[in-house]
Amino acid sequence: MTLRTETWGLPVRAHQVASLTVTRVLSCIQPTGDVHLGNYLGALRNWVSGQHDKDVFHGIVDLHALTITEQPDVLGDSTLKLAAMLFAIGLDPDVATVFVQSHVTEHSQLGWIMECTVSFGELSRMTQFKDKTAKRVGNFISAGLFTYPALQAADIVLYDANEVPVGDDQRQHVEITRDIAIRFNHRFGDTLVIPEAVTPKAGARVMDLQDPTSKMSKSSDSDAGCIMMLDDPRAILKKFKRAVTDSDSEVYYDVKAKPGVSGLIDILAAATDQDPVTLATHYQQYGPLKNDAGEAVVAMLEPIQARYYELIDDKAELTRLLRVGADRARTVASATIDRVHNAIGLLPA
Repeated sequence: MTLRTETWGLPVRAHQVASLTVTRVLSCIQPTGDVHLGNYLGALRNWVSGQHDKDVFHGIVDLHALTITEQPDVLGDSTLKLAAMLFAIGLDPDVATVFVQSHVTEHSQLGWIMECTVSFGELSRMTQFKDKTAKRVGNFISAGLFTYPALQAADIVLYDANEVPVGDDQRQHVEITRDIAIRFNHRFGDTLVIPEAVTPKAGARVMDLQDPTSKMSKSSDSDAGCIMMLDDPRAILKKFKRAVTDSDSEVYYDVKAKPGVSGLIDILAAATDQDPVTLATHYQQYGPLKNDAGEAVVAMLEPIQARYYELIDDKAELTRLLRVGADRARTVASATIDRVHNAIGLLPA
């Protein structure tokens, strides 16, 4: 079975797609809450720095968020805000393909085909399904929590992604995507590119300012230890001033022995592009360290916040940028759907 994608007039097969272009990378994010400093320094900043090295696709996967969305007029607003933040941090719409999942209907089309290519047993073994349903005992549990690995597989193979950067908690999803794609190719011929899970470049270590043994998270009991990307500068400085340090008064970098101080140094080092061990030698007291870390974060976020508010106040421009990404994404996605329908032998419309 040959593909509809053509190069120099000759048909190509799925295993040849990756070799015809630079490496294609897919990374997606759900619009389920505001972005915080840990998200930015730990992952999103790497999206920006890596956009010129490879052919990157970044999807705002709003359809996945439907598994936990139960109110109207929430998801669209959060999607728009997340898009504004992604452009504000520096993703270039002329370089990176930034799109909203529901704007590319091929995701849903291929999602069903992937559901028909994965077994009940494979989905039953997904760790995240067990974890998420355990947390919702007694509440409504969407069937989408069970089947969404099939939609996630569609997200990946739809763009002929060579690489999918993931942490350990998401590696199982790439593994099941590979299994589904390999099974599809075995049944219907060489059609889908088989992706590889890759470990992304390590981002900054960002810990909660009130609980320095835990990662910064918006799901913490209190927001006092979490710096949101849109926090007012005065609020940021206040949170750093109240950051938990350690029982003694020495300043040195040791993550295990001095988690509070080391967390502050890590943030300051990331915000100023310095080495944390060397940076620690510049301080003898906690006060100046807290102040400098807060000031550095405020300075780093200032242009991001300014650009964010420009975009969120200009919905027409923000919508245009998302349309550019959707058009580019749809070009690739529609070619993949054509290949898949061709391979299966569905009756053409």
